[in-house]
Amino acid sequence: MHIADVTMFYTPVSGGVRTYLEAKHRGLTGRAQHSLVVPGSQRAHHDFFHTVPAPLLPFGHGYRFPLRKKSWVDTLTRLRPDLIEAGDPYVTAWACIDAGQCLGVPAVGFYHSDLPRLVNSRLGHWTDPLLDSYICKLYRQFDRVLAPSQVMADKLLRLGVERVRLQPLGVDTTQFHPRHRDPSLKQALGIADGVYLLIFAGRAAREKNIPILLRTMELLGKNYHLLLVGPGMPRGVPDNVSVIHEYVPADRIARYLASSNALIHAGDSETFGLVVLEAMASGIPVIGTRKGAVAELVVPGCGLLAETVSAPALAQAARNLFADGHHGMGRLARKRVEEFYAWDRILVQLLGQYHELTGHTDQKTEESRRA
Repeated sequence: MHIADVTMFYTPVSGGVRTYLEAKHRGLTGRAQHSLVVPGSQRAHHDFFHTVPAPLLPFGHGYRFPLRKKSWVDTLTRLRPDLIEAGDPYVTAWACIDAGQCLGVPAVGFYHSDLPRLVNSRLGHWTDPLLDSYICKLYRQFDRVLAPSQVMADKLLRLGVERVRLQPLGVDTTQFHPRHRDPSLKQALGIADGVYLLIFAGRAAREKNIPILLRTMELLGKNYHLLLVGPGMPRGVPDNVSVIHEYVPADRIARYLASSNALIHAGDSETFGLVVLEAMASGIPVIGTRKGAVAELVVPGCGLLAETVSAPALAQAARNLFADGHHGMGRLARKRVEEFYAWDRILVQLLGQYHELTGHTDQKTEESRRA
């Protein structure tokens, strides 16, 4: 079976979608042929990686935005995959649908980003009817729509999108592991013994609510310290906040996570929340909000959730977590990831989706399903 993934969400600093695609490629080795088609400065291909020219987005942190679908359709029809998966809701998604129809193969839409929520957070809720209509029109044309969380699956169903299936993302439980803990990290950050180290890693996008995190740290005071990791993070921060203003590779993120006492996440509109899984796999609990997909991952015993998206609520959740003794939570969080979200398990689920659509199968997947 030959699978082609197409997305504009692929840059050196992109987050969950790139992580998913690279893990998927590693997992498909020896099981299926895999092609990845993404925007680039020019048309090129190397091994499984294909680029189609597209202009850079101004202030877009390296993202390129395809404007015409013909070249994307041409690339896909030339590759002749058995299944095409679209990873964004823009021009490339329509190209995947057209190419699938030309080739007579299934086209799958993976709903990684909640487009209406992203747009109305910037432009206001007046855009909701237009965007809801667009999402419905686009995703109803796919042979199957994969949603990474139940909250996103339910939203698509409410909009009238059919053929929606839940398909969580996974995490590399070897790369993210408690053994990567570095006792010297606190010393390097100038943090005294007995101070709790919190961490958040990701993009400084508006929906991550970084200002709420900063206000939370002001409320928590000197017994807590926050490490913010990622491009675009603010520079004016409280004294108990340290910032790494750059894209950090996964091995360093794994060390930072395993060396912290908890992840703190103020986002209220995550479609999945991969950094939450990475933290849990690293053996630390999560402090989050009972909004979006984070609440589906942070089940009782793996962390604490604030009932409202506010600095006082997050600060109280942090105090409660450490007052109750958090060490057992980290172990339970790791165990839950191993049981439900290890990448090998997720890959079996994902291939099952593809096999249902194409009729293809492979011996490894059948053996994994029976195990």
